[in-house]
Amino acid sequence: MKYPSEAQYLWDTYVPDRGQADTVQGELIRAIEKLRWEAQTNGNINWDTGFEILADYLQDTLCTSSVFDDPAKDELQRDISRIKDFDYPVVEDDIYDRVTDRIVEWYQENKTPIPKAYNPELDR
Repeated sequence: MKYPSEAQYLWDTYVPDRGQADTVQGELIRAIEKLRWEAQTNGNINWDTGFEILADYLQDTLCTSSVFDDPAKDELQRDISRIKDFDYPVVEDDIYDRVTDRIVEWYQENKTPIPKAYNPELDR
């Protein structure tokens, strides 16, 4: 990971103790860490639509952003698609760290908190 202290800052600043973040910045870092935790701790045994929503949120937010060029977006698409292949959990840190670095890079261009509406469909 290129930006561990920045990722920790995002977590400490924007992620609540429980439930969804109320900013895009917080929900992005929360999403990747929830996905990492589920795969590495549980082997994706609890994978459900909540995890799919988190992965889709990462994909939709990061891959449509003007922050990244096409090669970076392609890499994000591949990484998130691999995470979504829940039958084969990604237990190594490489992919999660790469996505986390992109979240930090996105944040560096979007430092003003962006409100995120509560998603009643998301139970994770």
